[in-house]
Amino acid sequence: MRLIKVATCNLNQWAMDFDTNVRNIKESISRAKEEGAAIRIGPELEITGYGCEDHFLEQDSVTHSWECLKDILSGDWTDNILCSIGMPIIFESVRYNCQVFCLNRKIIMIRPKMALANDGNYREFRWFSAWTLKDKLMDFQLPTDVSEAISQDSVPFGYGYIQFLDVSLAAETCEELFTADAPRIELSLNGVEVFMNASGSHHQLRKLNLRIDSIKNATRFCGGVYMYSNHQGCDGGRLYYDGCCCIAVNGDVVAQGSQFSLNDVEVLSAQVDLDTVSSYRGSMSSFREQASRKSKVPYVKAPYKLCQPFKLGMFPTSPVEIKYHCPEEEIAFGPGCWLWDYLRRSGASGFLLPLSGGADSSAVAAIVGCMCQLVIKDIQKGDEQVKADALRIGQYKNGEFPTDSREFAKRIFYTVYMGSENSSEATRSRAKKLSDEIGSWYLDVHIDTVVSALISLFEKLTGKRPRYKVDGGSNTENLALQNIQARVRMVLAFMLASLMPWVHNKSGFYLVLGSSNVDEGLRGYLTKYDCSSADINPIGSVSKQDLRAFLRWAAVHLQYPSLADIEAAPPTAELEPIRSNYNQLDEVDMGMTYEELSIYGRLRKIFRCGPVSMFQNLCHRWCGRLSPSEVADKVKYFFKYYSINRHKMTVLTPSYHAESYSPEDNRFDLRQFLYNSRWPYQFRKIDELVQEMDKDPKTVEVQEVLQRKDLDITSGHGSGMGVAAVGSGNPRAGL
Repeated sequence: MRLIKVATCNLNQWAMDFDTNVRNIKESISRAKEEGAAIRIGPELEITGYGCEDHFLEQDSVTHSWECLKDILSGDWTDNILCSIGMPIIFESVRYNCQVFCLNRKIIMIRPKMALANDGNYREFRWFSAWTLKDKLMDFQLPTDVSEAISQDSVPFGYGYIQFLDVSLAAETCEELFTADAPRIELSLNGVEVFMNASGSHHQLRKLNLRIDSIKNATRFCGGVYMYSNHQGCDGGRLYYDGCCCIAVNGDVVAQGSQFSLNDVEVLSAQVDLDTVSSYRGSMSSFREQASRKSKVPYVKAPYKLCQPFKLGMFPTSPVEIKYHCPEEEIAFGPGCWLWDYLRRSGASGFLLPLSGGADSSAVAAIVGCMCQLVIKDIQKGDEQVKADALRIGQYKNGEFPTDSREFAKRIFYTVYMGSENSSEATRSRAKKLSDEIGSWYLDVHIDTVVSALISLFEKLTGKRPRYKVDGGSNTENLALQNIQARVRMVLAFMLASLMPWVHNKSGFYLVLGSSNVDEGLRGYLTKYDCSSADINPIGSVSKQDLRAFLRWAAVHLQYPSLADIEAAPPTAELEPIRSNYNQLDEVDMGMTYEELSIYGRLRKIFRCGPVSMFQNLCHRWCGRLSPSEVADKVKYFFKYYSINRHKMTVLTPSYHAESYSPEDNRFDLRQFLYNSRWPYQFRKIDELVQEMDKDPKTVEVQEVLQRKDLDITSGHGSGMGVAAVGSGNPRAGL
């Protein structure tokens, strides 16, 4: 046996906080050495943090990275352990995203990234260039101060692998794991046995299985050991990096780290037998034949041994069962951990949430409650960093510390029910009950006097007094009166967030939490600068359907039973008067169901459909349920309100990224905010297609057959599809 102990890690780095980042790197190396590891890999760009964005364009960021690396190499951190450390490097006036391999206070090789991530939330081509030279390793001259500190002038730079006396290893960096022509294929055929992937992969609902499958398959077809390291936490932006470092051998995962954690440093190790790699590859004749004629990859010789001979009691780590969280758990733990990082790093003393008693704000409250539960659990496990942060944020004195999640919530969480004459007793009661279950400080505020004062001021200025639609007013009056309430709530929320700590003799300020979901953002069903305008929003990229499933789950697993009643209630903004024959409902106001919105969003973003292709897709999907002309009306109605409300995305509260069809304007969904909302060309093409289909006898025949069979082929989401009347209500579209 050639046994080797390898270690990977999750690190909670903070963009541009070099002190914190280096401290975490050193801690991870120390733990890896304590576990007897001969190899340690950290996340991509771990010295700077991954989310520096345009700070990568600053020379200072590269300079500070070298200074930090010099600090690490000047101590005993890399003694007898090979460490891969991620940082930006400028070579011949070009900036690269690099892994730096260090051993015994020397740099053995620098490997620049060859396939950059440049879609979705990623913009690596804005800051880095991809390394394209695959035929040779270049000579890189080290900065003078680094060279003098480690007594080394230069180092090989480029694509290749490191050949030790008893093992060969190479790097892949994040995106390279997912490329069609991955470097590991050629490297495996050149005999490389260990692959080290430094990654910066963010959380997205239902995404982990794709990553794990890619890691397993990376060694299933070519054999080898695959070490995967990732960031974990909020490093200063909308993304939450969800860790889940792991180690795979010949298609089996032998070690898996946590996906959601409050820990700053998590180290994962495994003992692997490299002879099993040789045996696995040797058993595949096709691999042997391809390897025998593969072109050679350049490499660096390293005159060191990393493996251990077989000893009694030493044995390889066995495969483990992969741990996956259900989507409801992901909604609880991902945003919960993200909120904790944001809170402890922002200097705030807590959160304030306008709690309406509806599904969205209640989901946010439950996520904060989950965060408090996670904090208490980690304190009970002995995590001193979490305890220190909790003591500081909760402002504990005289040796006290948090032992109960409800007591901790009372110190750091305000929930405010801001009711008006249009609010129901049911929502007020639900908000109070949930607040009690979580333990938050609860405020019940009546905003009617403020709203009346504004309306009276308007009447004094113009001589006119607006009325609600149910009282005979126009759509314009009705919308304006709703927006007044919503915007008063925003102003009141920020005032309370600033002053309530002062009222309770606490220092600092509270962060205002938003609670609009991804579907409302897509449709524009929110008032610009209303109580959805907050400091941060943990559910801004979560769909209504997922949130309702989360509420059902949280009612049981987070032990907030009132959430079950909240989930069962029909969604309503409660911005219009309640009458015996009228009650405002979200889906009626929007003219579409939340289920339909989810389908529109996925087709628009994930499948990149414009109006015409969306119409064609939905004609197939809703065939037998809706006629082509009805589908056309729905598609045109959606794109009309999507486009006239797109400007709201420019001021949307920074939201936790969780959903692949998020309309978030700043990073993920780069489309204009000024549209011709009539879509004249596209809608004309839809009308032409409808006319052609109506004339086609096959279309009529198919419709009749499917209607007779009563087939439901919507999307497997139930029979609620297509029930909302187009244009049946007044959209809450504040400008």
